[in-house]
Amino acid sequence: MVLPNQLTILRIILTPIFLILFLTGEPVMIQISYLVFIIAAITDWYDGWLARKFNYITEWGKFMDPLADKILTSTAFTAFVIVGVLHLWMVLLIIIRDLLVTLIRVYADYRKVSFRTTRTAQLKTFLQMFFLYYLLLIYTLNTFERLHVAYKDLFNILLDPTGIYIAMLLITLFTVITGITYIFSNRLLIKKMIKGEN
Repeated sequence: MVLPNQLTILRIILTPIFLILFLTGEPVMIQISYLVFIIAAITDWYDGWLARKFNYITEWGKFMDPLADKILTSTAFTAFVIVGVLHLWMVLLIIIRDLLVTLIRVYADYRKVSFRTTRTAQLKTFLQMFFLYYLLLIYTLNTFERLHVAYKDLFNILLDPTGIYIAMLLITLFTVITGITYIFSNRLLIKKMIKGEN
């Protein structure tokens, strides 16, 4: 159990803690949940850096690290569904797409098969994370009473339901398209893996 794998476990443990704190509806708890999420996100960056720098790469880590990432981000998106900021069907499409592609990649690594990661897939991840961090930051700042009172009109604009719906819709469509493209471009390798060929 090398350090990067311990950090992966920590990230998994922090995920339900974030969710519970976030869903209390209490301003202070929401603010703490934001810090918990940031800490969990930092472990994602740090365990990857450690694994590459010191070659702390294990089969368990290859499987759990990307899965832990998806668990964290999917939980955060789901939290915003529960509080009524995002629509369930969009989040479900994103979760299903990301988990499916992640499991395919993990199985490919296990079979020593190299899949191509396109720039559009990387852009998809960036857009998802940027939007998620945006929502978390603005939603959390809005829980500070002084900020809420002083900048109420600004928060109404930044958290405008129509704007959020359109942004999330575009991200959802782009996510689904990149998933279809990913599977189509690697279809021959996927067929080989299904048939058990090398």
